[in-house]
Amino acid sequence: MNERKKATQPRVVGTGLISLDVVISANPEEPVRQWAGGTCGNVLTILSYLGWSAYPVARLNGDAASQGVKKDLCAWGVHLDFAELAPTCITPIITQKMKRKESGGAEHTFSWHCPQCGAGLPRFKPVTAAAAYQVTSQLKHPNVFFFDRVSRGAIILAKACAKNGGIVVFEPSAIGEPALFKEAVSLAHILKYSSDRIDKLVHSSTTPGTGCIEIQTLGSKGLRYRVTLEKARTKGWELANPYFVDIVDDAAGSGDWTTAGIIEQLARHGLPALHQASLIDIERAISYGQALAAWNCGFEGARGGMYRVGKNAFRKQIQTIINGRQPEKERSYKKQFLLEQATFFCPSC
Repeated sequence: MNERKKATQPRVVGTGLISLDVVISANPEEPVRQWAGGTCGNVLTILSYLGWSAYPVARLNGDAASQGVKKDLCAWGVHLDFAELAPTCITPIITQKMKRKESGGAEHTFSWHCPQCGAGLPRFKPVTAAAAYQVTSQLKHPNVFFFDRVSRGAIILAKACAKNGGIVVFEPSAIGEPALFKEAVSLAHILKYSSDRIDKLVHSSTTPGTGCIEIQTLGSKGLRYRVTLEKARTKGWELANPYFVDIVDDAAGSGDWTTAGIIEQLARHGLPALHQASLIDIERAISYGQALAAWNCGFEGARGGMYRVGKNAFRKQIQTIINGRQPEKERSYKKQFLLEQATFFCPSC
């Protein structure tokens, strides 16, 4: 990449779940797909796709799953400068099995077990505090720090980012360690979580203070948000209805697309610019994120559309959704974007 172009791109650093996603299609004629995934992996890869310089902070090693993840991340321009921190560990693996419903549409199930032998698959392990401190000395003023799992290492990185004028985005899937969770929430400038997972726990633990955008997703009902920024405040929760699309092949990963879209629209210029955002700016950013989520529902896998649709077609289809129309969908994979089928699947098989 041209160094001048790289220097002008907004920069996102993130840590959390980066996995190998094994997607088993509802169509028996489709091969099993293996892509980089996990909440953090998806958000950073999507942002790279949207023109950001993305840097995951992880412990990927040399096992077959890690090699597949790193190959896929590199294919989308994600930078691996901090992706192999010591002590390295086996990459998490998640299987996603698709199934067609009799009433039409599709549904999916996730599993941490091998569908062939039943053995447990590797789980997530956070970066250590020592490794996080090493990374902070090398950070070059990231515009955004994203994390989805609480750990001391993640807290260290979040504080370093905020100190340098970056926006901290926290998207928890569970509470984890309560004390660390409370500290993470207090650091977040954008807090996003699912109502069906941790709504009551978030508010029983702590609530964000001033200078925050809090987003609660509501599944098919859209999301609601409240804002306490300097120049943008809501009196309470505001509802944002979702976009609807005719074809829903898979909703997995749509929340990651929403997050990436909001970051893309609101966070390109760091914390000072966020504090100047108006409610209209925030509403547009949320709407854009929801349009990305609706588009993603037309493809199997959390980022399946990226492998099927070229960049120009992607932009046109997003604008079509925003304009209230239905986009046409590509059904064949773009060979240049297809991760090769690896012989690896389960470490125990």
